[in-house]
Amino acid sequence: MTDWIDISQPLSSQIAHWPGDTPFQYHLTASMEETKSVNIGNIHTSLHTGTHIDAPYHFSATGKTVDQLPIEPYVGRAVVIDVSHTKTINAQVLSAMDWPSNTKRILLHTSLENQPNRFPANLPYLDPDIAPFLQAKGVHLLGVDMPSVDAPDSKDLATHHALAAHGIYILENVMLDTVPAGEYELIALPLPIQGADGSPVRAVIRPIRKGSTGSDR
Repeated sequence: MTDWIDISQPLSSQIAHWPGDTPFQYHLTASMEETKSVNIGNIHTSLHTGTHIDAPYHFSATGKTVDQLPIEPYVGRAVVIDVSHTKTINAQVLSAMDWPSNTKRILLHTSLENQPNRFPANLPYLDPDIAPFLQAKGVHLLGVDMPSVDAPDSKDLATHHALAAHGIYILENVMLDTVPAGEYELIALPLPIQGADGSPVRAVIRPIRKGSTGSDR
């Protein structure tokens, strides 16, 4: 059986966080020495630290929260596409790429180098025109190896809104530097946090063997 590949950023006190947002912290609230039986830990963090999904409520006051989202977009066949040759990713760039017609999940390997402990100053540009293009292709999930599908200083979040308007869910901060382009099984399930605008995920993939139909959940 093919091993799963972890494409998640490891959560630790060294992981980068959005400037001004809550950094990740883990500490023991009770030790085995104190309880005589178990260690009990506590985490304190932004929901948008590390590998995570954005719920529409993150950028829309009327958008769905994490617990209202379907599970299906985050589990199933996915295609990793290498767009690291360009700083601007638009519909024209994606139209030049080849992927199976039944693809519902796309993971973009961009030119941004994965450095989980440093927040990037600049990101490759994702043009909002990718949203109608991806919808026409039947894509329901877009994953990127960046902390956001919009620039860190963006206020209108045009690409977030365009993707949501076209029924495409958002997965951010996956790690694809060493992952070859191709077809994979993906699991990137958010936690069912009631009323939340996002959730950390453990994102994993495994290659689909040639000739295998795989699953298309």
